[in-house]
Order: sequence, then C-alpha cells, then structure tokens
Amino acid sequence: MANRRRKILIMGLSGTGKTSLSLKLAPMIGAVHFNADEVRRHISSDLGFCHADRLEQARRMSWLCDKVVEAGGTAIADFICPTEETRTAFNPTFTIWVDRIEASKYDDTNQMFVPPRRFDVRVSRGGTPDEWAQRIAYRLRKETDQTLKQTNVLLPADY
Repeated sequence: MANRRRKILIMGLSGTGKTSLSLKLAPMIGAVHFNADEVRRHISSDLGFCHADRLEQARRMSWLCDKVVEAGGTAIADFICPTEETRTAFNPTFTIWVDRIEASKYDDTNQMFVPPRRFDVRVSRGGTPDEWAQRIAYRLRKETDQTLKQTNVLLPADY
C-alpha cells in the first residue's frame, strides 16, 4: 500500500479492545504502533491518572506519533484519550472510537470519559478485531487511492 502519512488515534474505555485492534491493523497498513500502557511503563512512569497527567500523556503520545509521520510513516496510538481536551492535544488525522462496553472497571475513568463528538470509525460490539481491522484498512486504502488520483500520482501496478 502506498504510504500516506497519518496519525491514527484508536481510543475508548479500558477493556474495549483498542490494543487488540491496533495489533491487527498496524501490520495491515504498515504503521508503527504505540500502546499507552507501554509508553507509560517506559517513558511516562512519572504520570498518574488525573486529568492534567492524562493531558500530558496525550501530548507525549502525540509527539511520538509526530516523529513517525515526519519520517514519512503512519503511526497508531491506542489509549483511552478520555476528553475532548486530550483528543485535541493528541491531534489525530484519523480517529477510531472503540465503543464496545458501557463502562470500564475504573470508576475515575468512567467519570472522566466523554464520548467523542468527531470520529472517523466507530467500532461497535459486533465483529472481531481482525474483521474491524480489515474494514478500516480497506477504508484507509480507498481514501489513499482517492487522494493519489486527485493529485495525479501514478500507482505501481502491484498496488
């Protein structure tokens, strides 16, 4: 697939399957995947879970993904991103809302979480992570094809 620089956010409550979807989607689209739990463990261990720390986590995740995009790649970040402010701080080019549960096991997160007003794909209860990843990859490829055709870029025969 021809690479279109993208910064993809896969967001939703804890336990919805964000990481499972990310792990299926990333190799399908040639993306680098950043998982918030891993980033917290290795880079952001100084942060807690209050709103200010979640906002800083969104900024750090954004910075990591920006570096991949600046190098010409696609980045996927999977994390809760619970408020409009954290989503704005992350600043994705494509948002996937994994909306498969009513509440997580974390009351503080449930109280803070605000459903997104804007998203590109809403993952519902039906379907497996692999099925959703295939649907999303197809959509991303289709959008890339349309963009390339609009800019008169020739696609290789094996695209």
